Amino acid sequence: METALAKTPEKRQVIFLAILLLLWESGSEAIRYSMPEETESGYLIANLAKDLGLQIGELATRGARIHHNGNKELLQLDAKRGNLLLKEKPDREALCGATEPCVLHFQIILENPVQFFQTDLQLTDINDHAPEFPDTEMLLKIQEIAQPGTVFPLKAAQDSDIGSNAVQNYTVNPNLHFHVVTHSHTDGRKYPELVLDRALDREEQPELTLILTALDGGAPRRSGTTTVRIEVVDINDNAPQFVQSLYSVEVPEDSPLNALVVTVSARDLDAGIHGNVAYSLFQGSGGPQPFVIDEISGEIRLKGALDFEATPYYNMEIVATDSGGLSGKCTVSIQVVDVNDNAPKLTISSLTHSIPENAPEAVVAVFGVSDPDSGDNGRVLCSIQNELPFLLKPTFKNFYTLVTERPLDRESRAEYNITISVSDLGTPRLTTQHTITVQVSDINDNAPTFTQTSYTLFVHENNSPALHIGTISATDADSGSNGLINYSLLPPHDQQLALVSLISINSDNGQLFALRALDYEAVQAFEFYVGATDGGSPALSSQALVRVVVLDDNDNAPFVLYPLQNASAPCTELLPRAAESGYLVTKVVAVDADSGQNAWLSFQLLKATEPGLFNVWAHNGEVRTARLLSERDVPKHRLLLVVKDNGEPPRSASVMLQVLVVDGFSQPYLPLPEVALNPTKEEDMLTLYLVIALASVSSLFLLSVLLFVGVRLCRRARAASLGDCSIPEGHFPGHLVDVSSAGTLSQNYHYEVCLTEDSGTSDFKFMSPIIPTSLLQDS
Repeated sequence: METALAKTPEKRQVIFLAILLLLWESGSEAIRYSMPEETESGYLIANLAKDLGLQIGELATRGARIHHNGNKELLQLDAKRGNLLLKEKPDREALCGATEPCVLHFQIILENPVQFFQTDLQLTDINDHAPEFPDTEMLLKIQEIAQPGTVFPLKAAQDSDIGSNAVQNYTVNPNLHFHVVTHSHTDGRKYPELVLDRALDREEQPELTLILTALDGGAPRRSGTTTVRIEVVDINDNAPQFVQSLYSVEVPEDSPLNALVVTVSARDLDAGIHGNVAYSLFQGSGGPQPFVIDEISGEIRLKGALDFEATPYYNMEIVATDSGGLSGKCTVSIQVVDVNDNAPKLTISSLTHSIPENAPEAVVAVFGVSDPDSGDNGRVLCSIQNELPFLLKPTFKNFYTLVTERPLDRESRAEYNITISVSDLGTPRLTTQHTITVQVSDINDNAPTFTQTSYTLFVHENNSPALHIGTISATDADSGSNGLINYSLLPPHDQQLALVSLISINSDNGQLFALRALDYEAVQAFEFYVGATDGGSPALSSQALVRVVVLDDNDNAPFVLYPLQNASAPCTELLPRAAESGYLVTKVVAVDADSGQNAWLSFQLLKATEPGLFNVWAHNGEVRTARLLSERDVPKHRLLLVVKDNGEPPRSASVMLQVLVVDGFSQPYLPLPEVALNPTKEEDMLTLYLVIALASVSSLFLLSVLLFVGVRLCRRARAASLGDCSIPEGHFPGHLVDVSSAGTLSQNYHYEVCLTEDSGTSDFKFMSPIIPTSLLQDS
């Protein structure tokens, strides 16, 4: 076995399909091996891994395979050892016929990355065929007047071998009249001619028999024989002559049967029966000829189908023979013209049915195209639909790679049907189509998206626990686990907000629930973030702001700040008997912890000792005289007022006032309430109720109270909380006790606010107006 590595200069093509995914190189070097035909199967041709410069075992890991280009599968690859073996015994004559050299082309295809290597296997001829004559006997009719030196053509022997193993020489058995001369055609084929050495005498010897032997040049030499029977005929001194020694004609391969190919013509100068010429097909190249000749007219017609791809041309020898046995010969060369009768063929070498989205230049398929026609009929164009994001890239000879033009997006399109069209350039054009279905597999490239950037939910206070207050929703364009969304509460920015005790969320559907009853007076609104996380890897998430607004319910009754209703005795107000109508007796101060219309307060006089003497302004709680006092009016009046809010249903509180009518401020009646040292059980319950009510009022409510009473009174209250509360002695500034002629106080009331440590009720105590001691003495 002969192994040769031949480097043929070809154009190198390098295609980079992806820097991170695939590196594909195709080289221009061809590896050529040579071996004789008829070698037994299993024969080790070469170590392919070594010739390719690869490590042992790399062929197996890279999925090496052999592409035979339509040739018979003669080779097999031992990928583990890297050996190239002969799969079956090759017959050069069956594979290549008369073509020399006999070179079979194969490609070695590697993956990961994709590489192509051209491999050529040349089969050398051995002398395994003996020459063989087409007939076991040849008949020659030679006139007796034939002169020495006359040449008579003989049919050549056929030998399937080529070169020196083909027919090289012809011999004839020794005789007195003839010898054989060996000649060569233009294509190198040898043919014999019989040369007359001595004139024939029909009367002496009417018939001769010769043994013609054909010898090849092989070692050992092989031979074939045939019998040449010569009949000596009477004189006919003119042989037929063809008008042309060579007829050249072109015939389309799709010509119908019995189509006229060419007409040959020969003339014979003899007259009579010796001038009649009969045509016959003397000998053709190769095997059986698909032609027939009319022996009278010389018309050559088609009797079998032509196939340019199998036999592109024919050479025939036509003999014209007269009745006397003389003959002439011409050559007919028929060139079969190729027509576009073979559609291109597409062979898929590698195919991927699913590719991930966002993959740049992913390889979908590797395929080869071929067309056995010649010229433009064999040139092919490969294309796919223009609107698809895929490209066809030529890689190695007639191999193409189908790759993605850009990263794909499964959410836009999850499946592609790619039709590969392979058309030749013949007339008419023939096209082969192959459709590939490619699925785009999903990756987690889309984060969940909320239907709103923020949500505002409204819930009434005093709600029932586990109340469904709203639903948030997010969508994810991905599929499968990448599109499954899990909802969760995110840690609040305000660390003082105990979110987990207020709100819970259903992780599957985003439903929000209030875990406990909400109190508008404690929390009017709060905000938190909800996260939506998909099930991909890595997981993607987004968040949305949720604002919960607590709606106020009318759940708080008005609370009277003044006069304080938990004292042991009702508050006593002084009214001068000389007060005119509209005199301001006192002002009832009340607040409501609710908001909005639930906190709008109205005041109403419900019951009085003297109906019609007093009235209450509904909006500000001022108690004024409705008329002048008379002598018949009692000196002591009890008023029952009601404070009502504007809620639904409305809530109210009652206020009890005691008004003492005095003739002037010189003898006022100032009974001071005494606080029992040992309060009864009923007073303790009332005190507990007031403490709870005060504790529920927010800091804003306390601030409003303090602002309402006044900064000065607030300071006194703080001072009084540090020690015992006592009624100050001595005179007050004069402007506090001036009484105008209209009978109304010229200045605001001044009250002492005390909170004593030893007070039995531990509540605010609003004292009655402070009167100077001088007025007390005058009374």
